[in-house]
Amino acid sequence: MLNRPLFLPYLGHLISRFAWFCVNLLDNRSSVSIMRQSGFVSAETRPGLPSAEVGMSLLDLCDGEIAAVGMDATVSDAIHKMLDHHVGAVAVVDSEFRVAGIFTERDVLRKMALSGLDPRTTSVREFMTTPVEMATQSTGAGEALTTMLERHFRHLPVADNNGKLLGILSIRNLLEWRVDDLSRELESLEQYVSNDGPGG
Repeated sequence: MLNRPLFLPYLGHLISRFAWFCVNLLDNRSSVSIMRQSGFVSAETRPGLPSAEVGMSLLDLCDGEIAAVGMDATVSDAIHKMLDHHVGAVAVVDSEFRVAGIFTERDVLRKMALSGLDPRTTSVREFMTTPVEMATQSTGAGEALTTMLERHFRHLPVADNNGKLLGILSIRNLLEWRVDDLSRELESLEQYVSNDGPGG
């Protein structure tokens, strides 16, 4: 029999985790450590981050290879880079690898496709999105996910405090992380229930 006095607090803990996730999806506050090229966006910190986020670097969730092109690249260069890396966006960086902009599949469809310009001779700078909002090494995965969902970003560069590109985070990376985190919570609950001794 299930030991209800011990089980109920743990169930409440799991429910609070789901509640935290829902609140982060629905509220409209900005994240504490999301940075723009022009400076930091400041807001209060949310309490109660998931346990899996503690001690984890946001760079751990980024793809292994960074998809980036230089300022002198053409639109064709950027598209080929996306195809080579199987990603939907590339960062546009200067000579010191600092983020100058981001060029995405949406830019190809909404800007380039109808322009009538030749992508082989057109500079990516003409169609890249700038300024860019970026995560820092101190940004939590939950903060990044909330920001991307609120602002409809599919990609978020991760940079150091000088704007140097460290990685690119995709919404797919973060959703996979969140599903894994919730799965671990559920497995812990199932293990707790199955290990309940006789007479509980």
